Parts: sequence; C-alpha cells; structure tokens
Amino acid sequence: MSDSPYLKPASTLTYFAALVADDASLHLLEAAAAIAQDRYPDFDVQAVLAEVDELARRLHQRLPADAAPAHRLRLLNHFFSQELGFAGNLNNYYEVDNSYVHRVLRTRRGIPVSLAVIYLELAAQIGLQACGVSFPGHFLIKLQLPQGDLVLDPLRCEPLSREALEEALQPFRADWTSPQPLERFLRPATPRQVLARMLRNLKEIHRSEGDASAWLAVQQRLVLLLPGEAAEWRDRGLAQEAVGHWQGAVEDLRRYLELSPDASDAPEIARRVQTLVARGAPPMH
Repeated sequence: MSDSPYLKPASTLTYFAALVADDASLHLLEAAAAIAQDRYPDFDVQAVLAEVDELARRLHQRLPADAAPAHRLRLLNHFFSQELGFAGNLNNYYEVDNSYVHRVLRTRRGIPVSLAVIYLELAAQIGLQACGVSFPGHFLIKLQLPQGDLVLDPLRCEPLSREALEEALQPFRADWTSPQPLERFLRPATPRQVLARMLRNLKEIHRSEGDASAWLAVQQRLVLLLPGEAAEWRDRGLAQEAVGHWQGAVEDLRRYLELSPDASDAPEIARRVQTLVARGAPPMH
C-alpha cells in the first residue's frame, strides 16, 4: 500500500459528492475548499468559510449602507490586493498549494482561479454581481455594474480593456478553424465549470510530475463533478491502471467507450482494455 499523502478516507469524497450533486445548491467556496482534502484530509472546510465570512464582515463594516456599486468595487479591490495582499505566486506558479483555498488564505498567494474563488465570495457578500470567466490561459472575473460589465485580472484586481483581452487571445487563435468573437470567451462560468478548471489544473500538474496517486485522487473528483464527460472516465481509468487498480481501470475505460464509441482514440482504448483483462488479477500491493 502506498503512503502517498493523497490517499484519503472515502468520507471526503462522499462529502464532495454531496456538495456538487445539484447545481442549485452548489456553494463554490465550500466545494473549492474541499478539493484540498485530497492532500490535507484532516483540515476543516468550515473553518475556511468562517475565515472568509470574517473578512467579508470587516469589509462590510467600512461600507455605507447606500454605497454605490463602483464604491463597493473600489473598496473590495483595495482590501483584497493591498490590505490583505492577495497576489499570484509567480515564483512557484505550479505549486499545488496554489490551488488549495485554505493554503491561499494563509500564504496570500495563488493562481487566478483560486484567488477568484475567494474574491467572488467577498464580492457576493457586499452586494456586487460578479462571476468567474474561464478565459483561455488565465481565469478572469467579470462584474456587472450599472455602467456596464467590467473584466478584472484577479492577480492584480485591475480592469482589462477590450484591446488587452483581444491581445491575450492571440496565442490561441492559431488553433481555431474560424474567427471567434471575444464575447464567446467572456461568458460567465458556472460554479461547476470553475471547479472543473481547478481540478484540471491539478490533474495536469500531477500527470506531468508522474504522481499517479495524486492524479487518481483528482480524477475521482472530476468524475463526481462531471459524470457525463467521457474523457474524465477515460482519464480515471488510465490513472487507475497507473496505480495498479486493473479492474477499476477496465470498468472506467469500458464506460468511456460506452459514452464515446466514435472517439478517435476508441480503438486504442479498446485494445488497452483487452490487455488489462488478459493480465488477470492485479498483483498484491
């Protein structure tokens, strides 16, 4: 049996499954914080919620009851980036703690999507209409103000012009078969989509590092979050194979083939299933 820090009790997955079971009741901050239980199974998610509530209380005390949205936004941005000091961890961008909300709260360093999760909760608690934007390469925040929408970079809490956003899309245009309008990439991200982005960031880190146990832990959550996404069943199957869970790998890869029988990699995956079945029972760990 591996002593990986990413092995966790089933109850943490049961908790996460309950959090993401229904879109109407999905609380982004709580579900995002729970992701860290893969590596820190004993930490208290409710303590994270209480800490952010306290930050929101401090912020709310400074606001006049009749404060305009623009006033609320200026105060939030100053509080978040200047007083609290939240910023990007640019010196260690791919450190996994950058994706764990309770660690971001402690270190004040993260990546755009984890910083945005905290920012969005604070914005909601002071009456601002804000959402995440799953922009290519860099998660953003969009606020609905009386004068129009405003897009912010959560690393610096600075507004981005249309020109800056168009320029940021340039590296991705070569992959498009036809021109795409900027507005397509500024659509609000649902809480489920935000969580998927956080988990997929972690998946890529763990896969690139060759940490199969950590990758499998993330895949467990992705399948719970996105049960209709064929690729997540495939990737969980591959992760299970990598840690020696052959029977589970066969079941997941077969599920992938059921969901996506015409996928370009379907023949390869079918051969992989045959190979796993031929191996028989997995070795003892």
